[in-house]
This record gives sequence, C-alpha cells and structure tokens, in this order.
Amino acid sequence: MELKPVKIGKHTLKYPIIQGGMGVGISWDQLAGHVSLEGGLGVISSVGTGYYQNKEYAEKLVADRPLEVDNFYSKKALFKIFENARKICGDQPLGCNVLYAINDYGRVVEDSCEAGADMIITGAGLPTNMPEFTANFPDVALIPIVSSAKALRLICRRWEKRYGRIPDAVVLEGPLSGGHQGFTYEQCFMEEYQLENLIPSVVEEANNWGGIPVFAAGGIWDKKDIEKCIELGAAGVQIGTRFIGTYECDAHQNFKEILINAKKEDILLLKSPVGYPARGVKTNLINLVEKREGPAIKCISNCVAPCKRGVEAKEVGYCIADRLSDAYMGNKELGLFFTGSNGYKIDKLISVKELMQKLVNGE
Repeated sequence: MELKPVKIGKHTLKYPIIQGGMGVGISWDQLAGHVSLEGGLGVISSVGTGYYQNKEYAEKLVADRPLEVDNFYSKKALFKIFENARKICGDQPLGCNVLYAINDYGRVVEDSCEAGADMIITGAGLPTNMPEFTANFPDVALIPIVSSAKALRLICRRWEKRYGRIPDAVVLEGPLSGGHQGFTYEQCFMEEYQLENLIPSVVEEANNWGGIPVFAAGGIWDKKDIEKCIELGAAGVQIGTRFIGTYECDAHQNFKEILINAKKEDILLLKSPVGYPARGVKTNLINLVEKREGPAIKCISNCVAPCKRGVEAKEVGYCIADRLSDAYMGNKELGLFFTGSNGYKIDKLISVKELMQKLVNGE
C-alpha cells in the first residue's frame, strides 16, 4: 500500500503520519522539526517548556524548578522552540500538543498559535471550548484526541453549536499508547476497547460530520500497523514511542537507554496525579512510590488542574511535573519514563529520516 498525502484543514501532509506530542521535552524542536522535514507532522509538546535549554527561559525558579504555571508553560521558551524547529523544517506543517488538563489551557493554545503552530492537538480531557482560543487564527487546524465515537460526537455537537465549526481531524487513541490513557485501568485490557475495535465506529461518526480524517494511535509500530488502520477506515496514524528511538529526539540519552534496556514486562500501567492510568517503565522511582518512599511533593509548578495543587500527587505518591522533568534531565533514579506498550522493541537509535522511510516503505 502506498501512503498518500492527507489534507488537514488548509494544510497537507506528504505522509499520513503524525508524530505524537511527548512532554516534558521529548518532542521539542529537534524531533518535531525533523519529522516535518521528512513529510510527517512534527508535533511540539507545550508541556514543561520552562525546562527548555536548561531553564534559560523560565523567569522564576524555586528549588531549580520553574515556579508556577507561567514559568512551567513558558511562552518565551515555546516561541524559541518553534523558531528553532522552523529552521529545520521551513514552511512544512508543524503542530503543537496542548493537554486539556493543564492549568492555563486557553493561554497556552493562544501562545502556540502565536508561535506559529499550523495545527493544535489536544487530549487529556474533552476540549469542548478549544475553538474559543483560536478565533484569531482561522488557518490553524484543530485536532482533538478521543477514545470513542461518543466523545467525538459530543465535541462536534458542542463546536458546531457554539462556534460553527467541527474538528479538522481527530486522533483516536487506543489503550496501548504511552503516558495517559482515556480509559479506566480495567478498560485498557478489555477487547472491546482495543484500537482495532474502536476505529470503525469512530470513522462512522467522523463520516456523519462530513468525513473528518481519523488518525489512529496507540501501539502503532510499523507499516503493517499503519496499513491495518487505513484498511479499517483511518486516514492515517499518530506514532509517539518509536520516535523516541531516534538520534534527533529531544529526550536525554539516559531516557533512550532506559527504553533500549527495557523488557516487555517492565512496561506497566501506573497511577497518575492527572486522574488517568498512565503507561511507563518500571524504574527505581516506581519502586520507591510503591513503598511510599518517593521524593517530597511540593507542587512548585502547579502543572495540571486535576491534581488540585498536589492533593492527588500526594495520593498517588509522586509529583508528575517534577518526575517527568527529572526524566528529561536524565535522572534515572527519580525520573518518570513514559512509553507506549511497544517501547521495549527499541533496541538501537536511528535517524528520523531512516525511521520515516521504514514507516513509509515498510523496510
């Protein structure tokens, strides 16, 4: 099967491959810029930009961490990340992932549009008011992440009624993805919620709204997986984890080594302060948390609304902002290392160019 170009709003991707937005600092300028250069949609994560370039753009730090929302989600850093990504990919389409669960969601969406994002992708909740923050940027394509046809229907109804528009595309994320899931712990293991069983109903719902392109995500590894999704009706796929195994990925070398050395049984569903199950690698941090001996929880950055200023963090035993940031900085002992279910398959690093060729040509 030849992978064909796909149109999203006013933008066209050479290949129907979206690189998943991964924070903190896993998909910033280098990874996203090179994916867009090679014909996919590179996606910059807006999470934790205050850590970019050794926190150079965070104006206030406490205990060497960005203080409060405006520093953790640094506008200056986001602009610099986009500027550097554009030096790599030129005018190719470039996206930004903005989690709905974060504090200051609307402001970060506006910042992303101003920074030059061609598309905004939002998951971790139902972004029913997303178009509100992009009214001044009519050319920016809006892409919600959903886990069911019901969720897509709800978003479309709200958007059409309130804003007179519908999503330009939708990402359907199944329960094998890295990081936070749109399912309960039990649902992640039930057959009816597996990606291949969700695609037909979501595609049907998307067609009810004029044929919204559906991108399937969660556990996508190679061209065979891409072809299977397209045969089920998807327009393309979103892939996150496999891009971590590239030289250009912005993740610390230690993060990449954690995945290279991980075994299948090391990849688990974990409890998260965000309120959803999250998939990551069992490391020293997880062992400490299980014994309730994890690092002190101080909520310096106030990153996500569902955590209630550290209440949920204390409940599950760790601060997600601090631990993801530690992973970005290469701290193997205290870092939280998110990965999709296939992360253990990464056995060496390759270039983004080579990975895109493998995905497109099936090598």
